[in-house]
Amino acid sequence: MCKDEALRPAPLLFPKAEKYFDRPFQGIASLAGTREHDFLCFYAGGVAEGGENYVLYFRSPKGQDRFAPFLAIDPPGQVRAYDSVPWVDDQGRLWLFWAQSYTWFDGRCGVFCACSEDPDAPQPHFSVPRRIGDGIMMNKPTVLQNGTWLLPIGLWACETSPLNQLPEPEHRSFVYASRDRGKSFQRLGGADVPNRCFDEHLVIERRDGSLWMLVRRFDGIGESFSYDGGLSWTPGQKSRLPGVNSRFFVRRLADGSLLQVNHVDTDRRSHLTALLSLDDGKTWPYRLLLDERDDISYPDGYQDAGGVIHIVHDRGRTGCREILLSSFTVEDIRRGRAEDPSRLCRVVIRGNQALWP
Repeated sequence: MCKDEALRPAPLLFPKAEKYFDRPFQGIASLAGTREHDFLCFYAGGVAEGGENYVLYFRSPKGQDRFAPFLAIDPPGQVRAYDSVPWVDDQGRLWLFWAQSYTWFDGRCGVFCACSEDPDAPQPHFSVPRRIGDGIMMNKPTVLQNGTWLLPIGLWACETSPLNQLPEPEHRSFVYASRDRGKSFQRLGGADVPNRCFDEHLVIERRDGSLWMLVRRFDGIGESFSYDGGLSWTPGQKSRLPGVNSRFFVRRLADGSLLQVNHVDTDRRSHLTALLSLDDGKTWPYRLLLDERDDISYPDGYQDAGGVIHIVHDRGRTGCREILLSSFTVEDIRRGRAEDPSRLCRVVIRGNQALWP
């Protein structure tokens, strides 16, 4: 199969197939919520990250943790689907974003999207998948005060591939903008953060209107700033945020505070902690330990209309292969412990769990 097969969008499947029973590798979970359902996804396939990977989506009625198979994104041959991100816009539409690459990394990759205007229907309809641009998107879009959507899409600088060598300026932590609620996307500027790894960047709009980009580095988290809506970015540098060489999660909450979920006081993938900032990210005085075990990683989630924060993460991608869900409140973070009805680290999917009867 030609590497250009990765440029073609994979079909959205609603399968009941034995192929998805055995998942020796699974992880990298993401979560979003509509009015009536939570949508959880991760990728699996093969024995590790590579050409056999596919994305699986699950849906659960609100508050029930009964995640049932919902959808698969499974390209043919050695084209992999991975790093999927569900996101609900202000109109209640569910967006699915995911990356495709020929084998593990083809030097180009590409972010695709599909949208459903009726995600709570028994059998939702999705738009025809389309390709946004080169790169990989690992975190949710940010909606600016002026209504612009910013998608954090980057192309790894730490890996090369003989299949497609793009020039060095293409290897940046870019943002793509949509000013028409997803009808079109335009690439703006990108940050060049030194010592970065797999980018996995995200963008926060600060109260003064400037943009704060946070980027995964080999030694923690880097940062860059934009004062013109994402067109240009300051030289990248290491931030003061804690972190190991892994994905992290930062979002603004409904009350204006910032939530960070990250590995704290450790040099390995352990001690996943929720932190709260009341001063736009300058300090993070409040914390709630979610999971102190080893081999845990990749938090993602959202805050629902009632103010409850829902965070998923993975554990043991080739061992126990667990996807875990925590639900808690800002008050839990402030007091440093979760109280009823908050619940931490519920296992909602296991790798050896049969998904279809």
